[in-house]
Amino acid sequence: MSLSDTITDPHNLLQEWSDRLQADGCRITQARRAVLKVLSEANVVLNPMQVFLAARKQAPRLGLVSVYRTLEIMESHGLIQRVHQANGCNGFLTAGVGHQHLLICTRCGCAIHFEGDDITALTEELSARHGFLIQEHWLQFEGLCPKCQGQAKSSGL
Repeated sequence: MSLSDTITDPHNLLQEWSDRLQADGCRITQARRAVLKVLSEANVVLNPMQVFLAARKQAPRLGLVSVYRTLEIMESHGLIQRVHQANGCNGFLTAGVGHQHLLICTRCGCAIHFEGDDITALTEELSARHGFLIQEHWLQFEGLCPKCQGQAKSSGL
């Protein structure tokens, strides 16, 4: 079963993440499992403090340092991806499959992975103009999802 097959089932995703980390020699403590569970069930971008507060309900002795350490491990294993936010605090989200980009709602935090960009021409132009060997890029759009647009219209915002 691949990550793409389990991404809609948080229980399967939690088990797959646990299995992958254990196979790489990572211990799955109660605290680490709580962090994994929160992120496997999230369909929005969460910052480390949000992860900490939610995971602490399952693991009361969880420390913030353990959350950061677990986030680093999960990111290095490709389980989650870092999301850059306007407030300067990084958020985290279940990683997309393959090379994908993000649409993120600035009101509710929901995120949608998408693919299909063709920025080859822009990449080549930037490389030529600045003599830069571009090896990676990150594309992320922020705005209001359809649900939040409707709420904004109904509230007169």
